[in-house]
Amino acid sequence: MTIAPRLCTALARAWRALRRLAGDDAYERYLAHWHARHALPGSTPLGRRAFYRAEVERKWSGVSRCC
Repeated sequence: MTIAPRLCTALARAWRALRRLAGDDAYERYLAHWHARHALPGSTPLGRRAFYRAEVERKWSGVSRCC
């Protein structure tokens, strides 16, 4: 077995892990969840821009201190 396919697989896994840690794949994960759990006839998921606006609002609204 050559090392090239194994290296490509390892790099792809590392890239996916990095994207997940950084939150870069949040919209794709949202879409997968929405289609699996919330898809009803006539309904549509949030667009990418609306999703990120809602996430920023959720993350930064309200009290954000420990004490």
